[in-house]
Amino acid sequence: MGSLSIRNVVKRFGPVQVLKGINIEAQDGEFLILVGPSGCGKSTLLNMIAGLDSITSGEIAIGGRIVNDLSPKDRDIAMVFQSYALYPNMSVRDNISFGLKIRKVPKEKQDEIVARVAKTLQMEPLLDRMPSQLSGGQRQRVAMGRALARDPMLFLFDEPLSNLDAKLRVEMRTEIKLLHERLKATIVYVTHDQIEAMTLGDRIAVMKDGEVRQLASPQEVYDNPADLFVASFIGSPSMNFIRCPVVAENGTIGVQLHEGTERFVFRAPPAIQASLRSWAGKELIMGIRPEQITDRSPWTGENPHVVSRAAKVEVVQPTGPDTLALIHLNDTPVTCRVHPESAPHPGESMGLMFDLSKLVFFDPQTEKRIS
Repeated sequence: MGSLSIRNVVKRFGPVQVLKGINIEAQDGEFLILVGPSGCGKSTLLNMIAGLDSITSGEIAIGGRIVNDLSPKDRDIAMVFQSYALYPNMSVRDNISFGLKIRKVPKEKQDEIVARVAKTLQMEPLLDRMPSQLSGGQRQRVAMGRALARDPMLFLFDEPLSNLDAKLRVEMRTEIKLLHERLKATIVYVTHDQIEAMTLGDRIAVMKDGEVRQLASPQEVYDNPADLFVASFIGSPSMNFIRCPVVAENGTIGVQLHEGTERFVFRAPPAIQASLRSWAGKELIMGIRPEQITDRSPWTGENPHVVSRAAKVEVVQPTGPDTLALIHLNDTPVTCRVHPESAPHPGESMGLMFDLSKLVFFDPQTEKRIS
């Protein structure tokens, strides 16, 4: 396997700059996710890594070798597309071995590689079937098998699960994760699905408008988003954002909220007290995840970061393991996660536990997190 280095990569289509100086380093064996909304530049970047599109400026290196001017066949990569791109007139066996035949790999070696790939992907019974006889998930496994047969330095996945139904997507996510665990392969995976990004990647590059807004582990991106966009894009339901005045009380810094006519202050976590002192008397944006507002306390004993408040519930949305309840704070809709057995009816008031230890704050002007 090999590393990937993307250095100051820019892409322009005429006067339009679609990639704005991308810098990413992926280590040998790393599972890197490029995630973002449609039009953010993630597929363009993947095509440039593959050599399917040219670079306006910057460098891309695979395994320490600069590949800017190399054709796709010389980059030692394998790509799995959104469409399965299987040859309909060839069996599964022939689809997997087709690239080996083109490179004139001996027949005995071809059979050995096909057998190994089929065992890895658990599709030995499918080898003699035609693509028309396969389900969507099975076709995607064949597409992955064709890539695995190459044994490349770098695997590129371009939204490979977007054509599958929800159940199959979950199953294929598990298979891809297990495949990476077994092969320790270097993978760059493009998706617009933040659940895929969180469950699959060692690190996530969250992209928007041709820029990488944050590059970090899934948990780091979730707990400490770099800006409002990342905070809103990662997480389902997304983080709640509440505009709050910053107040100084008894030597500590907090944010003022109101629910109906009742006003109260949440104390900011100790780690950010100093950073918020300059905001006293001003307004910022507080971010809090739905699971940090709940009707049941997972904490035992005294905890200075857990505050209990009553609030009127306006909308209730059952999801199975949890129920989402909508309340209003500072005239802003706020989503909470509550236990389904104790979920209230709309219009009722209920006591909620607020975990203030993971509050995040954003500058309303720059939209950057205050750290």
